[in-house]
Amino acid sequence: MRQRLVVGNWKMHGSRAMLREFLHKMQEMAPFTDVQMAICPPTIYLHEAQFLRDEFGLSAIALGAQDVSAVNSGAYTGQISAVMLREQGCQYVIVGHSERRQYLHETNEEVVQKAIRAREAGLMPIVCVGEGLDVYQAQQTQAFIVAQLDPLISAIQSNELDRCVVAYEPIWAIGTGLAATPAYASQVHGFIREQFAKVNSIFSQQLTILYGGSVKPDNAAQLFHAPDIDGGLIGGASLQPAEFMSICKAMR
Repeated sequence: MRQRLVVGNWKMHGSRAMLREFLHKMQEMAPFTDVQMAICPPTIYLHEAQFLRDEFGLSAIALGAQDVSAVNSGAYTGQISAVMLREQGCQYVIVGHSERRQYLHETNEEVVQKAIRAREAGLMPIVCVGEGLDVYQAQQTQAFIVAQLDPLISAIQSNELDRCVVAYEPIWAIGTGLAATPAYASQVHGFIREQFAKVNSIFSQQLTILYGGSVKPDNAAQLFHAPDIDGGLIGGASLQPAEFMSICKAMR
């Protein structure tokens, strides 16, 4: 059975006070355990998040980071290794988010190296793929995603990578208020799963594929109950405890 997972990506938002208030509110809402929940605050708050999560008895909420270095150690000022993240209580790490691909020009190959380093340290990489508006309008989504997935699939074939989560994020639907229809998102998710099935049917069947693109409480249930959508990578809505919990409940 594939894991059901809802991940909150806080991006560059938050503060120590906000983190405490968020987790306190989550405690009041009595999080359930049949859906895996995770939050990815800015890296500087991970230690605090681990402490507060344990203080409030919220073991059902996992922690994740928003990025990781493609190398394990060395003279790489400002970078943070997968082992360091693991020591801060992380279980997940987002790699290849569309913002990093766009603004920092991360390549498909670099993203896969980050995923490999994450697995070596015992983290679960959440590998993001997805197309911009120009690709979507040109109806080139599948070809674009295949190019993003090819290095990842090669790493699986060579046994460099044994597990991962994939997140489909149509860039044209992030922060715009637009969202792919459940039918469209399901179609793309099914296509992604087919690419892995070509080389490893068992891996494909077990692969968790998240949808990320303006997921909100009022559309989460429709998205999550569509075929091949196993959960969500949530942006803005994950900053509000009530909204995040409503989205998580929709996953049930």
